[in-house]
Amino acid sequence: MAHPKRRQSSTRRDKRRTHDNATSGNIAICPTTKQAHLFHHAHWHEGKLYYRGRVLAEKEVAV
Repeated sequence: MAHPKRRQSSTRRDKRRTHDNATSGNIAICPTTKQAHLFHHAHWHEGKLYYRGRVLAEKEVAV
């Protein structure tokens, strides 16, 4: 049976174990578009970029 050459530190062990209890991000609903998105993130809907219910930018159409 293989044995480690050195003892693994508790910090290194705990870094590995943090992913065991990871949860998904919170989901918000945009008041304007009623689309689900992550909190504090802008999202695209029908060619427009929305953040907190307001339009930030629109996609330009190539002619």
